[in-house]
Amino acid sequence: MADKALLTMRGIDKFFPGVKALMGVDFTLRKGEIHALMGENGAGKSTLIKVLTGVYTKDAGTIELDGNDVNIRSPQDAQHAGISTVYQEITLCPNLSVAENMYIGRSDAVLQNWKKMNEGADKLLRSLDIPAQATQQLGSCSIAVQQMVAIARAVDMECKVLILDEPTSSLDEQEVQKLFKLMRELKGRGVGIIFVTHFLDQVYEVCDRITVLRDGKLVGEYEIKDLPRLQLVSKMLGKELDDLSDINTDKEGETVDRTSEPVFEAEGLSSTEGIKPFDFNIRKGEVNGFTGLLGSGRSECVRAIFGADRVVSGTVKKNGKTVKIQKPIDAMKNGIGYLPEDRKVDGIIGDLSVRENIILALQVMKGFFKPFTKAEANAFADEYIKALSIKTASADTPIKSLSGGNQQKVILARWLLTHPDYLILDEPTRGIDVGTKVDIQKLVLKLASEGMSITFISSETDEMLRTCSRLIVMRDRRVVGELTGEDLTQNKIMSTIAGGEEKNE
Repeated sequence: MADKALLTMRGIDKFFPGVKALMGVDFTLRKGEIHALMGENGAGKSTLIKVLTGVYTKDAGTIELDGNDVNIRSPQDAQHAGISTVYQEITLCPNLSVAENMYIGRSDAVLQNWKKMNEGADKLLRSLDIPAQATQQLGSCSIAVQQMVAIARAVDMECKVLILDEPTSSLDEQEVQKLFKLMRELKGRGVGIIFVTHFLDQVYEVCDRITVLRDGKLVGEYEIKDLPRLQLVSKMLGKELDDLSDINTDKEGETVDRTSEPVFEAEGLSSTEGIKPFDFNIRKGEVNGFTGLLGSGRSECVRAIFGADRVVSGTVKKNGKTVKIQKPIDAMKNGIGYLPEDRKVDGIIGDLSVRENIILALQVMKGFFKPFTKAEANAFADEYIKALSIKTASADTPIKSLSGGNQQKVILARWLLTHPDYLILDEPTRGIDVGTKVDIQKLVLKLASEGMSITFISSETDEMLRTCSRLIVMRDRRVVGELTGEDLTQNKIMSTIAGGEEKNE
């Protein structure tokens, strides 16, 4: 079933003023396959998807579906042709029922009969093994189930091509496996699935083939078995990949005096977000991390340390002296910086310029009634744009115009400008390309070698192992273990998560 070409795109060009977004790109999707579309931010993945779904009109090239030429000029054209997309951000209505979301916007007669609509929805949910009821409110379902409902909606509309755009970014491992089960079920029905993701492990677990784009051009199309991971990364970057081995070498040279007094330490810290009392410390030049499944409390622990969530018990010390951290400004004045998990919600201020976003934290510490001169602000921005290789037309460019990786670098610049003693990085590489991930990991180790203390959180375990010398393992919002040295392995982390919880309260 997976040998017949379902979708063929040939010679696709797409130009914007001053930018060649796609140049002669080819893409082929077979019937009944899961096909990964890979590339760094700016490689052209999103543009190709938007051409296929009618958001953009192509400037050149052809698109065939089931061997017939199709002219897709709008999302409605794509939908009528059998092309559906499920995005990372759920676009359904959480206040409506599951069934209403599955049938909303359609003129089917079934909409006139609530009983028939609910029965039809339940039948489809059962056939796809989706754990939801037709009559329950969509907002009461987990993010994973909401995505599955969006997929069910697409299937019921007889989609031939299903595009999943970063569907697993907000899911834990169990939810990912449920989604993969559904993807395999649809593959067995002959649906062609385009899977866009930054998680390499997931690509090799569920995909049949990979297409790699770079700088708006096709690098190649590969069977999954013919493209080892390092080769994939190399093709995405366009150079031989020795950066990752450099990172490991840098880490091996890390020297942290374990007998020295901690720079920061917490005892019995708990918060209103359900975090059980935990102890924590970090020494000068150390990179440690919190690890655990999604929802384990990783982010809530560091939010408590930073004062972003209300602390209900515990004490914090800096260099052995008790300090009071009740809100973020207290933490900032005590030399703590914090890059939050969700850069779009808690990090960037989209309409402000790159410059304004960079100087924001330092301006808060100085006070808004004592603004920096334009010359000072320009000097700060220029220094860090250069130091972190931030790709932007100018410091005046609104930050929302930058790629995700460059937005993340701007937030990093914001905190580095405050010269913190201790920097908390929560998911600093989520949703950004492989090259920028490497840049950030190397920067973390460089800052540590210069004496900065850093807590690094990532949902990618291999990234944590490359970067951290000590891991605090979380489960059910409590600390269940601490790993160093030879215990820093994937197996040890997973076994600690699975069996490390003490039952006593």
